[in-house]
Amino acid sequence: MVEVTSGKLSGHSLIQSYLKALTAQPGVYRMLDAEGRVLYVGKARNLRARVSNYARPAGHSARIARMIHATHAMMFLTTRTETEALLLEQNLIKQLKPYFNVLLRDDKSFPNILVAKDHPFPQIKKHRGAKKEKGDYYGPFASAGAVNRTLNQLQKVFLLRNCSDAMFASRTRPCLLYQIKRCSAPCVGHVGEAEYRALVADAERFLQGKSTQVQAKLAEDMAAASEAMEFERAAALRDRIKALTQVQSAQGINPRGVAEADVVALHMEGGQACVQVFFIRANQSWGNRDFYPKTGAGAEAAEVLEAFLGQFYADKAPSRLILLSHPIEDADLMTELLSDRAGRRVEIAVPQRGEKAELVENAARNARESLARKMSESAAQSKLLEGLAEAFDLDAPPRRIEVYDNSHIMGTDAVGGMIVAGLEGFVKSQYRKFNIQGTDLAPGDDFGMMKEVLTRRFQRLLKEDPDRESEAWPDLLLIDGGAGQVSAVRGIMEDMGVEDIPVIGVAKGIDRDAGKEEFHRPGKPPFALAHNAPVLYFVQRLRDEAHRWAIGAHRAKRAKAVGATPLDEVPGIGAARKRALLAHFGSAKAVSRAGLEDLKAVAGISETMAQTVYDFFHTSG
Repeated sequence: MVEVTSGKLSGHSLIQSYLKALTAQPGVYRMLDAEGRVLYVGKARNLRARVSNYARPAGHSARIARMIHATHAMMFLTTRTETEALLLEQNLIKQLKPYFNVLLRDDKSFPNILVAKDHPFPQIKKHRGAKKEKGDYYGPFASAGAVNRTLNQLQKVFLLRNCSDAMFASRTRPCLLYQIKRCSAPCVGHVGEAEYRALVADAERFLQGKSTQVQAKLAEDMAAASEAMEFERAAALRDRIKALTQVQSAQGINPRGVAEADVVALHMEGGQACVQVFFIRANQSWGNRDFYPKTGAGAEAAEVLEAFLGQFYADKAPSRLILLSHPIEDADLMTELLSDRAGRRVEIAVPQRGEKAELVENAARNARESLARKMSESAAQSKLLEGLAEAFDLDAPPRRIEVYDNSHIMGTDAVGGMIVAGLEGFVKSQYRKFNIQGTDLAPGDDFGMMKEVLTRRFQRLLKEDPDRESEAWPDLLLIDGGAGQVSAVRGIMEDMGVEDIPVIGVAKGIDRDAGKEEFHRPGKPPFALAHNAPVLYFVQRLRDEAHRWAIGAHRAKRAKAVGATPLDEVPGIGAARKRALLAHFGSAKAVSRAGLEDLKAVAGISETMAQTVYDFFHTSG
């Protein structure tokens, strides 16, 4: 049941007025300001008891006191269980992003290693996203770098292939990886299916933490090869043992008594927080990552950590054991929620001694050091933004800068790029690319491209957030160009009714040398900054990053266009059938010339599909 009440009351007196109507059931409550915006979302085992705490006129922290004072209305929703209340709370926080709640801003997925099992010679590769492919998944790893390092180690020790099935089928001689002893070349028969599967089994034992068993088996095989005077094979096994030893020595943290755990440690300082997460799988450390959640205007450590767990594991499978640096308020509810999500028992613990406590202490030290570095970088960034405001005569230091650039070759494959920077430096999760769609643009029409990009960008902003309540609205636009571009952009912005956002054009100066840039503002003469000014270097970095982003997007689009074939236009031909046809015939041109019987002979191509392909290339006109 949802209940909404508002009137002339506010703060403590408003909250007091709700108490008589509230039940002792579990549920979720929302606190709203005078304009109906959600200030805070909270859960309760007992709604009446929880809300009565806010009705007290004193005894609150500064954060809670501010929140109560700003409250002009409340909403309530009862649930059947306390766990349902916790789940609903996390969903509403993610959807509404209230100011006084703790918010996790980085929710990227984590990569895994996939040992594919849909081929006689299984491929080992990095995988991110839904686990739809047939095979065994190992992870999560903290970053792509951690996965790549592990894959390189596996290739050195176990000589497994990482090429695609299409590449595997098309090989007639070994590739470079075989030459540098990173692959056993099953594609050309240098290793049989049974022997290759034994290598795969060893690799999976290694990923399961059984590296000592693998090493012992390799040593036995090497001794047997030596006795049989198979010295070349013995030398190859010796090299693999040496590589495995190097892997084990380079892994760093390898807890003996903790087979699987997520180690989550929090450090708070100066109103900011850093959460460090270490992934322990198969008695090995599979990397760590730091997060900087928004602390909800000053939440305590227990609330920050509990909110982090709920949001972090919203779309990720938790480990069987989660080790925390701080206790959380509702550990039993969080344990039940995560166990339900994982489909197995999950344990949450705050270790005080032993190896588990050492793991948490190590993660906490990393969190402390990461936050110190970030705060130092933020202080330097803040000074740069203040200098930018002074140099460009802005009302205040910008919190969000958007920089735009275009990239194309004689108008083809045109792409617009937008990067974002602010107090925390480059905000790469906010970068955007725009495939230029205008069909009436002349080749190389940079003005037209910029108009399309800005129109699409701000029309969407006006639709999604017309009152500018979110942090998605920029405080400054930087454009690669001179007075003409700035004037055109100003006109575009005025047409959309957002002319209050400052626009600065960055133009190459004399001889187009870096350091001699001229800056253009609407209705004002151009000016330059001192060649050694920190603000100048900052603007150059922004411009160069936008240029890099736009060029990268253009190259990706051009590469995709180059890789396109007429097969892409054949009805019913997806990626798998396309690979099968290209592997069988060698090229799209050969497919177009193939006879009907030849098409039917391709694995995975039915008679009906063969007829479709044949008709596509042989119909008149």
